[in-house]
Amino acid sequence: MTEPLFLIPLWADLLAVGLGGVQGALFASGFVGQRRLDLLGVVIIGTVVGMGGGLIRDLLLNVELATMQSNWYLLTAVAAALLGMLLANTFQRLNAVIVALDAVVIGLFGAFGTSKALAIGLPEVPAVFVGVCAAVGGSVLRDVFMGLPVAIMHVGSLYAVAAAAGCVVLALSHAFGAPLLAAAIAGLIVTTVIRLLAVLFDISLPEQRALYRRKVAVETSSIPIVRP
Repeated sequence: MTEPLFLIPLWADLLAVGLGGVQGALFASGFVGQRRLDLLGVVIIGTVVGMGGGLIRDLLLNVELATMQSNWYLLTAVAAALLGMLLANTFQRLNAVIVALDAVVIGLFGAFGTSKALAIGLPEVPAVFVGVCAAVGGSVLRDVFMGLPVAIMHVGSLYAVAAAAGCVVLALSHAFGAPLLAAAIAGLIVTTVIRLLAVLFDISLPEQRALYRRKVAVETSSIPIVRP
């Protein structure tokens, strides 16, 4: 069932863009030495993180790019990036704030992406895929722009997994009859909580090398040892 009248409120979309801009600027401001960025570099990274998720979402859905239909998106992203850079020293002392900000940004973009996909009639699985891509898209573009290894591809606290869990909860809740807004709020909460718990308790997926060693250990344990 499609919901053609569904629209992401402008204030909510701008909130996600603004939080993403601040988070991106805080990340970019933390580099020193040869990797340090100037004012323009920090603003670009903040803008990419703030607007990247929405751009990827709309490109995947093949719909009008929401971030290009209003002056406020770019203005908000740039202003948020400048704010993040100016307050970087303050925020760096408040690590919990940065972690919480990151978790909320992931949850917002994931919820918006999945909700918009469901509203235009996509099935649940593709809708979840769109939501996860929107949630992690900003960070992927950030790493590409800065020439860094893409963070979600490496061992670390759950990131894409947290986004996927929230998007799945959203899609299933809607499939069982929950209003899209209520389902989106539930998905946002799930993503945020999982991400925060993963950082707090240092939870991550096992390394593939560890899985391989475990597999080898199991296989070789059945091999008889012949002693001379």
